[in-house]
Amino acid sequence: MRVSPAAVFALATLAVNHTTGSADAEPTQNRNLGETTAENRDVVVVPFVEEQPVRKQSVTAPETLMTVEFTPQNQQVVAEKPPYTLHPHKERFLVATNSIPVISSNDTDAGLAVPATDVQIVGANPELNQIIRQVIKTQVGGDTSLEQLKKDITAILDTGLFTSATFSSVTNPNGLSITYQVKPVVVQGLQLHGAKVLTYKFIWEKFQAQIGGEISPSLLKQLVKEINKWYADNGYVLGRVLSIKPNRIGILNINVAEGLVSNVKFRFLNDESKAVDRQGKTIRGRTKISFLQKQLKLQPGDVYQEKLIRRDVQTLYHLGLFKTVNVAFEGDANKVDLVYELQEASARSVNLGGGYNPDDGISVVLSYKDQNYGGVNDTLSTSIGANQNDVLLDAKFVSPYRASDPDRLGYTINAFRHGGLSPIFDDQIKLANGDKVRQRSLGGGASLQQSFAGWDASFGVNYTRTIMSDRAGNVYSHDANGNPLSWSGTGIDDLTTVFFTATKDMRDNPTKTTHGSLLSFTVEQSIPIGEGEISLDRLRGNYSRYIPVQLFKSNRPQVFAMNFQSGTVIGDLPPYDAFSLGGANSVRGYEWGQVGSGRSYVLTSAEYRIPVFPIAGVVLFGDFASDLGTGDSVLGNPAGVRGKPGTGFGYGAGLRIDSPLGLIRVDYGIDNQGSSRVQLGIGEKF
Repeated sequence: MRVSPAAVFALATLAVNHTTGSADAEPTQNRNLGETTAENRDVVVVPFVEEQPVRKQSVTAPETLMTVEFTPQNQQVVAEKPPYTLHPHKERFLVATNSIPVISSNDTDAGLAVPATDVQIVGANPELNQIIRQVIKTQVGGDTSLEQLKKDITAILDTGLFTSATFSSVTNPNGLSITYQVKPVVVQGLQLHGAKVLTYKFIWEKFQAQIGGEISPSLLKQLVKEINKWYADNGYVLGRVLSIKPNRIGILNINVAEGLVSNVKFRFLNDESKAVDRQGKTIRGRTKISFLQKQLKLQPGDVYQEKLIRRDVQTLYHLGLFKTVNVAFEGDANKVDLVYELQEASARSVNLGGGYNPDDGISVVLSYKDQNYGGVNDTLSTSIGANQNDVLLDAKFVSPYRASDPDRLGYTINAFRHGGLSPIFDDQIKLANGDKVRQRSLGGGASLQQSFAGWDASFGVNYTRTIMSDRAGNVYSHDANGNPLSWSGTGIDDLTTVFFTATKDMRDNPTKTTHGSLLSFTVEQSIPIGEGEISLDRLRGNYSRYIPVQLFKSNRPQVFAMNFQSGTVIGDLPPYDAFSLGGANSVRGYEWGQVGSGRSYVLTSAEYRIPVFPIAGVVLFGDFASDLGTGDSVLGNPAGVRGKPGTGFGYGAGLRIDSPLGLIRVDYGIDNQGSSRVQLGIGEKF
């Protein structure tokens, strides 16, 4: 067989001068050999390479008896019982007795390439063997060189899977046989970085199969999937494993990002859902940022969790200040900024209204309401009305209890002066002078609010003085038939009560409810002082349920809403304070109080709410109420002597229109006696 001088020169260079190389060091750089996919979500597992088939090569016995060892700092040729002699040649070749020419180290060119006839890997299991074959450039049938073999060693160490790697080469008539000797990392322990919610206990349990054994990229990749699944299952949707990197002593450094909240911001939007106006100025909201920050459970420094975000969004909706609440993200999984995009509802309103009726003549009403007084969700409302017979007043200030400030009690203060026709004593039976019975009341109250175990509780006191009179204000104690109008028998009653109310509000939105429920109970106990010395206990319960339905395709949710309420009075019951049934807020289709008035009652309603336009919708409804046969137990039996049925139902359809005044309710109802009427109201019935 003939060997060309160039090939002989290259073979001799590798065979004599650098046929053995070794390295025991950390890799010079940590290269990510893993492929980034949607599946691993940018996770860098212990570097791995996609599996590819490797060409199989047969192994032949070496034709040389020479072994060469070297380190980067020192190189030497070691002959093991050489059965040949070396002679100087005029062409500067050194000739061995086995006829394989070699070159001296002084003439070495490390960039010369020779064929690799065989590549063997010693010390690696099949998985690691496959990874090595993917990262080295020296392949069977291709050319290699000393420089390439050095680069192969660096590439092997850069995977992070091996503590040391060496190579050796042996010449043969066709080229070189290369052997890589590696020592895999043996996992000895774990170190977790960047975790606040992921625990060492969980990690240790998952990695037990890897501890004490040679590192396994496929096993680690599976463990990464399990850790990421734990994050997702527990609502930490931004949590993920970023990398797992071993060091030379076998410690796995597990780096995670959990979506640590760096900052919480608020961005106010206008009615066009834009953060700037047409002049390019930033939209400024009325609500104070400091107040909003206190309402949130998820604060800077916490780990982002989906259930906490949902709870905070619900909290902001329950303030009743915003039309829409959306959450945006800025940053990455290491540090994320939460941006709440808020569209404020109209919180302030001033209304001037009036009307005319034959009893009171022309009336004028001026009202003001601010649901975000001071920018902290306090509510101030006042109204003043005047007609030819009276001046009416209503004022209330509410500073609600807030879970964000649990040591502070909420409170309510109100005062009123009301007057008008009584729903209990209609015009079928009048006063002795022919006037209709009028009921005037004045008083006030105060209460404190607190929350516990998911319930909102309110405790307070109310005082009301009730006067039964004619249009001119003259007091009457009985009607024209001699039926008593008040408990005291004088036409004037004083009623002082202490009350307790417990409410559980599970609605998604208090003003535009699409799902959830509202449950409340109220207990009142009177203090028998003043005119009439009334002693009573009043019990009431109210439950509403909202269920989203999709009977036909629509862009906005359709809602099936149900309401059930009941109440009773034990003890003294002034006739004007009986439960009045019928009207726009009771049984629609009936006039106000025309179903009956009793000591006890039940009332149930059902509505199918259908959105049509963003500001308007249609409602189908049905109502039923009964005094449970208690009408005659009321002093003077006002319902019985006026022929009220005590039980009735109504049904119909209505419109709901959003306006600056609030939700306007227009219902057309038909009662079970065949009468029908249009009735107006503000806000949903329930």
